Amino acid sequence: MMRQEIPKVYDPKNVEDRLYEFWVQNNYFHAEVNPERQPYTIVIPPPNVTDVLHMGHAYNNTFQDIIIRFQRMQDKEALWFPGTDHAGIATQNVVERFLKKEKNQTRHQVGREKFVEFVWQWREERGRTIIEQLKKMGFSCDWQRERFTMDEGMSRAVLEVFVRLYNKGLIHRNKYIINWCPRCQTALSDEEVEHQNHDGNLWYINYPISGTTQTITVATTRPETMLGDVAVAVHPQDDRFKDLVGRIATLPILGRDLQIIADDTVDMEFGTGAVKVTPAHDPNDFVIGQRHNLEPINVLNEDASLNENAGKYAGMDRLQTRKRLVQDLKKGGFLERIEDHRHSIGHCYRCNTIVEPYLSEQWFVKIKPLAEPALEAVREGKIKFHPARWTKVFINWLENIHDWCISRQLWWGHRIPIYYCQNCDAVVASIDPPTTCEKCNHPEFKQDPDVLDTWFSSQLWPFATLGWPEETKELKYFYPTDTLVTGPDIIFFWVARMVMAGLEFMGEIPFHDVYFNGIVRDAQGIKMSKSRGNGIDPLELIEDYSADAVRFSLLMLSSEGQDINLAKSDIEMGRNFSNKLWNGFRFLWMNMEESDLEKGNFDFVQSALKSDQLDLADLWILSRYQKTVRKVTRGLERYKFHEAVDAIYSFFWREYCDWYLELIKPRLYGEASPEDKRVALDVALAVLKGILQMLHPIIPFITEEIWLKIRSESDSESIMISSWPTESRTFISESAEKDMEAIQDVIGAIRNIRGEMNVPRNKSARVIVTSMNGANLDLITGHKDYFQHLANVEQLECVRGAEKPRKAASAVVSDLEIYMPLEGLIDFGVEKARLEKEIARLEKQLENLNYKLQSSDFLNKAPEEIISREKKKKSDFESNLDKLKLNLESIAE
Repeated sequence: MMRQEIPKVYDPKNVEDRLYEFWVQNNYFHAEVNPERQPYTIVIPPPNVTDVLHMGHAYNNTFQDIIIRFQRMQDKEALWFPGTDHAGIATQNVVERFLKKEKNQTRHQVGREKFVEFVWQWREERGRTIIEQLKKMGFSCDWQRERFTMDEGMSRAVLEVFVRLYNKGLIHRNKYIINWCPRCQTALSDEEVEHQNHDGNLWYINYPISGTTQTITVATTRPETMLGDVAVAVHPQDDRFKDLVGRIATLPILGRDLQIIADDTVDMEFGTGAVKVTPAHDPNDFVIGQRHNLEPINVLNEDASLNENAGKYAGMDRLQTRKRLVQDLKKGGFLERIEDHRHSIGHCYRCNTIVEPYLSEQWFVKIKPLAEPALEAVREGKIKFHPARWTKVFINWLENIHDWCISRQLWWGHRIPIYYCQNCDAVVASIDPPTTCEKCNHPEFKQDPDVLDTWFSSQLWPFATLGWPEETKELKYFYPTDTLVTGPDIIFFWVARMVMAGLEFMGEIPFHDVYFNGIVRDAQGIKMSKSRGNGIDPLELIEDYSADAVRFSLLMLSSEGQDINLAKSDIEMGRNFSNKLWNGFRFLWMNMEESDLEKGNFDFVQSALKSDQLDLADLWILSRYQKTVRKVTRGLERYKFHEAVDAIYSFFWREYCDWYLELIKPRLYGEASPEDKRVALDVALAVLKGILQMLHPIIPFITEEIWLKIRSESDSESIMISSWPTESRTFISESAEKDMEAIQDVIGAIRNIRGEMNVPRNKSARVIVTSMNGANLDLITGHKDYFQHLANVEQLECVRGAEKPRKAASAVVSDLEIYMPLEGLIDFGVEKARLEKEIARLEKQLENLNYKLQSSDFLNKAPEEIISREKKKKSDFESNLDKLKLNLESIAE
């Protein structure tokens, strides 16, 4: 048959889209219920439909694809569930900004129904883009099972969960202090508040004591909230204020009477030891207010302007009020002093607006009854975290968990399934809208206007995507899932809640292992973000380098759970590796043609490998290959991705290409027998196939492209569904590895001599190897052809007890001494002048460095790492200087 022409240069643009379509058309990504195979399930952390994907998504999903391809090749029914998240507050914010920019309209002008329609349209467009991006990266999700957190099945599951929890008494409505975003005008959970340190002030304000000339001084970081004060509190054991407990203080400016109370929660060390009590605007004060039956006074509107309870400040913005109020306090003689004060302020995690503790009626989940089984599962090791350090973080959070505020004052999201009878006070939780009030038979109901927190639906992702609440065959087979790969930033938002939900509604943990990947930062170590403009578009990198190059480079930069710094140029290492892989394959392909051997007949035939034609190099590479299979497999099984990629990179580049392929060239090009050539190609191709299989989860496109060209009739039609290599102890040979290491050391020493003495690469050398150990000399003698080819040694003499010739360079490797006579190889005069010049240069540098290291000024002022670096430089200079002097002695003899 006609031989296929193999391009000299690998072109991913002609490969990646074609192969992805090949995989999809053949249903290789699709998983079905199959009782004869072990299932393996991963659910994708659904990307938000707010925008296109970024490098963080590319990084996170690369780990998932590696896992699922690895498990698929281990003959498991591997399901990777894809989908997207409606991301309530985030998506609503993005669409609101888009509406304002493009149509100069607010959502209130558009109206709730039309606004939600517009968001659905946004979701359709962005959702398609996200899926296409995932495909461009080569991710092998089961696209036939794609889900969305607000699709019909998910919505049904969300309603079911709410109603069940409500009927169980675990969902309740309460008026409580919550985190309020004035920009988004919605409640936020504690986890949705990002705390940032700010340089602010501490204002000391004098409150007059009624009927006296005395005052009590309080300190506050938020003076505008004093307009809602209902009391002043002191610690009961604080002797400074004992006589004032029970007295009445007067609120400056507004003149409101405030009772002075004693409460154990007051910190005597903060400020003056007396604190203002504002139950409507501080969570700690709210608790104090409940304990002392104090009626809260809210002074803020939902947009953070002041309301009518603020008197003359009504209608003003909170920060304007602060400025005006402080001026008025100063004029009235109430402001004692102002101190600088650095403190933490909460911000909305989506729009970065400063949040307000705000008294509001909201829906909450009683979380402690759900948290206890989750804690038990993690403590017992049923769920394992990688890296393990996150176990402690997870447990600590669940042990100190508070009720979860689940209502959001948004329009985009799952509407809370609570209905209020319009005739009586009946409140009904129902999956379907009720038609008749069971209490009064009235037919009219009004649904609660709020929507649920995004994470309320996301927590159901591992089982609702499989058909719950129906008992589907997919749910029985694929649940619990196996591995979750996510970022540690959502360990509380999502991971913990999935564990609680899985145990509550399925009676089983949702996954067995959680791998936390780090954050992708820019080259300077700064977190990538759209606002900073330092993000890198993964699609641009794919266009410039290839998906394989991006995936490989991300893995090479990774370390278990650690953040990575990424520059565009870093992707070159992935492209270079792909080119090396292609060149290695092409070398074998060209030799298969030259040897007139039929393509596709190169199986890993054990009988051939046991033949007496096996060379030391063959035995060595087969042994090293088996150990690499072990390392890569263990690395992937233990989520040590960096160890796996390091192992296969090192084996392929340094051992297979740099050594083995070079060592077999004489057998392919020389006078070797056809059988010897055939064995060399058999071994080389068998090992290459295994290399491709181990690389496939990491770089799927190029490995598939090469596999399709070299696979035999007995091989799988796609590398994706081929069987993962297994370690065979039969081919491990410690003696071959030891012998080959000795030969490599000698070749390395000869190469070093050539380099140090400026011996031209095209000049063949005579080399003498001497030792009192006959076994080592026999080893070298038996493999002279290795030295001829890899070190350009024309004449290799192995002599016991030989003396060093005149004008010869030398090296020592173990118990072997190596001599290279330099007559005819170099110009002694030119080389002597070069060495003397280099010695003089190094001596000058060493003199300057010694002067620097003897300077007390430098030693006292320089950072320790700088001093250590300079000392290391000195050691290197001295070592290099010694080598140069020895080389000079060699040619001066």
